[in-house]
Formats: sequence, C-alpha cells, structure tokens
Amino acid sequence: MGAETTRAVGVDIGGTGIKGGIVDLQTGSLVSDRIKVATPDGGRPKDVLTAVKEVLATLGVTDADTMPLGVAFPAIIKHGRTLSAANVSQKWVGFEAEKFFEEGLGRSIHFANDADVAGVAEVRYGAAKGQEGLTILTTLGTGIGSAMIHNGMLIPNSELGHLQRAKHKHDAEAWAAYSAVERESLSWEKWADRLQWYYSYLEFLFSPDLFVVGGGVSKHADEFLSLLKLNTKIIPAVHRNNAGIIGAAALAAD
Repeated sequence: MGAETTRAVGVDIGGTGIKGGIVDLQTGSLVSDRIKVATPDGGRPKDVLTAVKEVLATLGVTDADTMPLGVAFPAIIKHGRTLSAANVSQKWVGFEAEKFFEEGLGRSIHFANDADVAGVAEVRYGAAKGQEGLTILTTLGTGIGSAMIHNGMLIPNSELGHLQRAKHKHDAEAWAAYSAVERESLSWEKWADRLQWYYSYLEFLFSPDLFVVGGGVSKHADEFLSLLKLNTKIIPAVHRNNAGIIGAAALAAD
C-alpha cells in the first residue's frame, strides 16, 4: 500500500444487494454513506455491472484516478475468472469476470471472493487484528462462507461451507447455515448442536488459533456462541455487513 493511498472504494456484490462505500485505510471505517441497491433479478453479468455503476456514481467515484477500487463477489475466483455462482446467474460460471468489470468500468480493479475479503477486514481492522497463526472466519447466512488467513496472509477460495457430511445427501451449509434456523424454526440450542459438529470438524481438520463468526446473525452471538464447547477461541466479527466493503477496499489498495 502506497504511503499516499489513504482511501479506497469497496463494492460488495451479493445475491440480494450490492453495497459500496469509501473506506479510510488507516482505520478501516467508512468515510461515506453506505450505498446499497438491489441486485437485479437473475443476477446476470450485464445487469450487475449496471448496478455497480449506479453505486459508484452515487458515491461520486466513477473517475478511474480517484482511488483504488475493490470488488467482492459470491463465487470461487481464480485468475479473475468466476468458477461458481451463489445466488446469481449461472452465466458467471467460467466467466472472465474481472476483465468484464474492468472493461465495463474503464479502470483496473481488485476482484475477490466475498468471504475472503470479509476475513481480510476482520484481520486488519476487526476481531482478528494482531492474531498470529491461523484464523478461520465463517459467515453464517444463506450458506456458510469462509476465509482462512495465516499470519496475515489470505489462503483464497477455501469454501469450507461445502464440507460433506458422511452418509448424508446435503453438505455442511445446507444443515448448519443460519438459513436452516429460519427454514426449520430451530431454537438457538438446536442450531448450536449443528454448529458444534461443524466447528469441531473444522477444529480437527485445521487446528486453527481463532474462529471469527460473521454474517448478520453475529449480532446475536451471545445467544449461540456460548453454547459451543471448543478448544479454539471463537468470537463474533466486528464489521458484519460492512466487512465486504472494507476488505475489498483494503485489498485494492495493496
């Protein structure tokens, strides 16, 4: 990060909304309003690009020379190509997304997975700041997103929500994401039983030094985290719905 770069723009593309803001890179805080527009029905590339342009125009940062721009997206991303698609059009699968956005916006961007950038936000400015060793951030929402960060270095595209459950048809996120609580009217205690299995499994596989739990439900962390019995410390995320914006901006400025 150049010494002269003190602000950057982050845009977080989700299945229901596209959010953006200007971030102070020293504090990891928003220095603008958080702008949000609905993700267009179907989530097709051309329509999503139009919505991103609307967010940037509202922020007044359409000029490529204004400040760095990071874009977070709900997909596995490798060399700028989206290899999956969560709650957006299947047209994104195998799509040259980073190139598409750069050509459409007329500027270079940093393009990354949405859970990965949330993890970066928590390590640099949030719950995991100063943490050594391996931090695993999980976002509990419609699915389970994940980010693995070792001594400050991101290990991208971990997709730990898709761990398979032996002798079951559905993966971890279908059983233990917050959407299961809403779908099956689970109590905090019954959901915690599922989370206990999930985090114990992660603990066994990776021996992490810290778990950080993000997503909107993290504001209710007192209701369920205290019910878990783990050897690894587990704490709620700090930035919640702004984490994607902040992490995307931080990576863009690197």
